[in-house]
Amino acid sequence: MEHAKKMEAEFVTAEVKGISADGDVKKISTDKGDYEAKTVILATGADHRKLGVPGEQELGGMGVSYCATCDGAFFRGKTVAVAGGGDVALEDALFLARGCSKVYLIHRRDEFRGAKVLQEQVKKTENIELVLDTVIEEIKGEGQVQSIDISNKKTKEKRSLPVDGVFIAVGTMPNTESFSGLVKMDDAGYIIAGEDTKTSRPGIFAAGDLRTKPLRQVITAAADGANAITAVEEYLHGL
Repeated sequence: MEHAKKMEAEFVTAEVKGISADGDVKKISTDKGDYEAKTVILATGADHRKLGVPGEQELGGMGVSYCATCDGAFFRGKTVAVAGGGDVALEDALFLARGCSKVYLIHRRDEFRGAKVLQEQVKKTENIELVLDTVIEEIKGEGQVQSIDISNKKTKEKRSLPVDGVFIAVGTMPNTESFSGLVKMDDAGYIIAGEDTKTSRPGIFAAGDLRTKPLRQVITAAADGANAITAVEEYLHGL
């Protein structure tokens, strides 16, 4: 930010209501007025889907995590739970199993949605225990995750599992509602853009977690920012 200030960039804190792009000039409508520009970089990110159970918010950063590759090292030799049934949940369980003594993989259905090859790897990993047809009802702990209360959806059996961490991998939600109809998106609402951050509409670029990409981390978002600036410069030179 300091570097941007030195370059005399103007900072505006406002809520974007919509963007129109007729011709070379783009119009950004906000609650504090309208702005015009020849290029726009969309970087509104994505939010992790939450379980919405007691203890999830209260113990965030104290054992509750949404990124196994970011926080997994803190749980080496410990017992953790992974909630989810897609590719990310399966990959997280496999990643954590390399360093954790025990990994519970909890899924609310009796079958996983993730790739078959990942499912087979999970089933062959000795320290991963599958807990199917089951949901987490509460995450408990005093200043740190200590256990989770779970419930089997079919048998209605309830029990408590002692765990040191809970990794939630039930998907993400891109913050792209304001851009509906502006650029092409996939079925999940992510803006379709490659490593060059170019979208389907010339002069509009997408950087960070809101675009289609295999890995969503701070470091990849920062790389997108650098790529977007380069793409913007090339676009402006071509006008």
